[in-house]
Amino acid sequence: MGVLLTYVSEAIKILTTLVYTPLLLKLLGDSEHGIYQTVSSTVAYLSLLSLGFGSAYVRYHSKYYVKGDENGIARLNGMFMLVFGTMSLVCLICGGAMIGNARAIFGDKLTAAELERSKLLMIILILSMAMTFPNSVFNCYVTAHEKFIFQKLLIVVQNLLNPCLTLPLLMLGYGSVAVVSVSAALTAVVFVSNLFFCLKRLKMKFCFRGLEFSLLKEMGAFTFFIFLNQIIDQVNWAVDKFLLLRMIGPAMVSIYSVGGQINSLYIQMSTAVSSVFIPKVNQIVAKSDDNQALTQLMTKVGRVQFLILMLILTGFVFFGKSFVHLWVGAGYDEAYLVALLLMVPVTVSLVQNLGIEIQRAKNKHRVRSVVYACLAVANIGLSILLIPRWGSVGAAAGTAISLVVGNILFMNWYYHYKIGLDMVAFWKEIGKLIPATAIACAFGWVYVRFVPVGSWLMLLVSVAAFAAVYAAAMWLIGLNDYEKQLVKKFLRKLPGVK
Repeated sequence: MGVLLTYVSEAIKILTTLVYTPLLLKLLGDSEHGIYQTVSSTVAYLSLLSLGFGSAYVRYHSKYYVKGDENGIARLNGMFMLVFGTMSLVCLICGGAMIGNARAIFGDKLTAAELERSKLLMIILILSMAMTFPNSVFNCYVTAHEKFIFQKLLIVVQNLLNPCLTLPLLMLGYGSVAVVSVSAALTAVVFVSNLFFCLKRLKMKFCFRGLEFSLLKEMGAFTFFIFLNQIIDQVNWAVDKFLLLRMIGPAMVSIYSVGGQINSLYIQMSTAVSSVFIPKVNQIVAKSDDNQALTQLMTKVGRVQFLILMLILTGFVFFGKSFVHLWVGAGYDEAYLVALLLMVPVTVSLVQNLGIEIQRAKNKHRVRSVVYACLAVANIGLSILLIPRWGSVGAAAGTAISLVVGNILFMNWYYHYKIGLDMVAFWKEIGKLIPATAIACAFGWVYVRFVPVGSWLMLLVSVAAFAAVYAAAMWLIGLNDYEKQLVKKFLRKLPGVK
C-alpha cells in the first residue's frame, strides 16, 4: 500500500505538472521563472545542515527496537529533537546571512527589481526550510514504524493542494511569491499533521534526561559521509542552474529546469519503491547481516524498478521531443536533450538505489561519498568548460559524465567486492528483462518513423500503444512467476476484477 500510494502521489504530481508548469512559465515569464528556480535551488543548500542525521535515526531506532528498549527510543527521540531544533535555528541564521549577501551569490545578471524579488523569495523559503528540521524527527519516526499509508496519503494531499491553491494566486498577479508562500504553508500543515499523528496515534515519547550524547560522536562518524553525499547530490542536481545563471542568464536556467524537472520526476518514480524497504534493510542488518538475503531483496526491488523505469525512459526517448514541444512550447527543444543526458546515466543507480540503504545500514558508505565528492568537483569543472559552447546541454553533459563514472562503473565494483552483494547474480536477473525491452524499443522506432505525433491526442494514443506493447512483451517473456503473482494479486483487489 505504501508503494501504491506513492505511485498515486507521483501520478498526481505528474498530471498536475503537465498542466501547472506551462501555466507557471506563461504567468511568470522566462526571467522570473529562472529566478524562482535558482533561488529555490540555492536555499535548498540549507537542507545540508541536517548533516545526514535523518538517515541515522532509522538505523539506531532499529537497534533499540530489536532489543525492545522503549526508554532508549524515547531518549533517542529527545536527543534528535534537540539536535534538529538547533539545526533549525542555525538555518535561520545562515539564511539571514545569505539574504544579506544576495548580490554576491547571484551575480550581476539580475536587475535591482529582480534582486529584491529574490530576497523576498529567500525569506519565505528559509522559513519553510527551518520547519523541515523538527518535522524530520516525526517523519523518521513514522518511517521507522512503517506507517506508510498515513505518510503517503499526506504527500498525496500536499501534491493535490499545491497547484490548486497556487494557480488562483498566480492569476491574480502575485507571481513567484505566491508559489513559495503556498509551498511554505503546506509545509507547516504537514509538520502539524506529523506531530499530532506521532504524539496521539503512535504515542511517541520524548525523554530529555540521561541522554546518551556519546552516541552523537558515533553518529557523527556515521552521518558525516551521508552529509557529504547530500552535498554531492546538491552539487550534481543544483549547481548547473547556478552556473547557467552566472554565466549566461536566467532564461537559460528556465530551459535547463524543464529538463531537470522531468529527471526529478523520473528519480522519484524509483525511490517510491525502495523508500518503503528502508526499515526492512536495517532490520536484516541488525539481526543477521545476511548478504544473500540482502542481495535477493535488492534484486526483487531492482527488477520492479527496472520494469517501471525502462517504460518511462524508452517512452521518453521516442515521444519525449513531441511531449516537450506540446508541453512548454517552442524554444525549449534543448530541454529534451537535457532530460535525456540526465536520465540515461542515472537509471543504473536508480535500479540499484536500495544498495545505498544497505551501505548505510552496514556503515560502509564512506568510500562512496569520498569518490562521489571527487566526481562532483569534476562535474563543476566540466560544466564550466562546456556551458559557454553548448549552454544547458553542456551543463547536463558534465553531470552525465560524472554519473557514468561514479554510479555505473565504480558503484557496481564497490557493491560486489566491498559490500558483499552478488552483483553478477543481480545483473543476470535484470538482464532477463532486456529482450522484452528490446521488442518494445523496436516497435517504438518503427512507430515514430511512420506516425506523426503532433497533438496531445496523438501523443496519448502513441504512448498508450507503446505501453501496451511493452506490457505484453514483459508479461510474455520478461516477468518471472513471482512478479506475475504480484500483478494478479493487485488486479484482484481492483473493483469488478475476480
